[in-house]
Amino acid sequence: MQQTSSNSLSFWERDTWFHNTDVAIIGAGLVGLSAAISLKTAKPALKVLVLERGPLPSGASTKNAGFACFGSPSELLDDLDLFGEEITWETVAMRWKGLKRLRLLLGDENLAYEGLGGYEVFRDSDKDLYEACMEKVPEFNRQLRDIIGVKDVFQQADPQISSFGFKGCARNMILNTAEGQIHTGKMVLTLWRKAQEAGVLILTGLSVASMENKEQGMVLCTENNWKLKARKVLLCTNGLTGKLLPELEVIPARNQVLITKPIPGLPVAGCFHYDKGYFYLRNIGNRILIGGGRHLAPDTERTSDFGTTIPIQTKLRELLDTVFLPGIAWKEDYWWSGILGIGPSGKKPIIRWIDEHLAVAVRMGGMGVAIGSLVGAHGAELVSEAL
Repeated sequence: MQQTSSNSLSFWERDTWFHNTDVAIIGAGLVGLSAAISLKTAKPALKVLVLERGPLPSGASTKNAGFACFGSPSELLDDLDLFGEEITWETVAMRWKGLKRLRLLLGDENLAYEGLGGYEVFRDSDKDLYEACMEKVPEFNRQLRDIIGVKDVFQQADPQISSFGFKGCARNMILNTAEGQIHTGKMVLTLWRKAQEAGVLILTGLSVASMENKEQGMVLCTENNWKLKARKVLLCTNGLTGKLLPELEVIPARNQVLITKPIPGLPVAGCFHYDKGYFYLRNIGNRILIGGGRHLAPDTERTSDFGTTIPIQTKLRELLDTVFLPGIAWKEDYWWSGILGIGPSGKKPIIRWIDEHLAVAVRMGGMGVAIGSLVGAHGAELVSEAL
């Protein structure tokens, strides 16, 4: 007589949710839901099941800052030094294409998209970096004109320092006219609804503990000991990928975020980057969101554990007081953190087969909003071609 656990699936549950699954997608964030929608659009008859370990998407999709960006001048300068011309501009083009796809797929209203621009901020101590960036701006604009179709994307923006209240704190600013900001909660909610309307099954609170390759497909074992079968599996867990595929070159990176209570008469509007993009700030209405600083403590912040730490909290508060909100009274509302997926040797995502039945679409490199929907679509195309 076969023994059963106390939470075994009933016949009805197996038959309704898990029977004859064509594709199981692990991760219900931007990439996973985009992949699910793309699969059902290409092949409506497929049974597509999305599994999410948390009650909400668990990694970064609803925990990031909501920047619709493709790289600040100093970030691009860094990337050119590290990866060269071809890879840098290929990656920027992918980010821009991804942003266009996301806005077309969901609509600006559902994203709460605002094209307020993005600014890189430089202090007195950043004089050399600013001059190096400005020297490259003409070349950057030539490259971006071919990618975006707009002239003079990057512009010197020192006159706006006073209007934002940064006078005496910021020395220079460079404006990115093509940058915007979104509401990532609304983004994922709209994706969720579109996926369900397309016939995708989404199950939350179901964490996959292990995967086993069988002749006819994959067997997924969940943490509550359910075993689910699928012809193909697409892993879309980005920074949390190491929990299932530790051998893959995806390093988790925690970013800590603070949001203030509403600030009457807030002069700051738009997205702001500081220190090669390691710090970022934006308004959400009359609140300020500030985050980043993982480079200050790489050993502790290369983690898939959520949480905050005193040194980074202290630095983010200091930047608000000394650069972004000088002389303005503000109060904390709350903190949170998100887990990025980065690589040791580049910023390009990993979209490929691991074996006959398992594919991955992971490693957004901190640009999930920009490239997530595109990475999901490419992952879906990979799987669709094999079915």
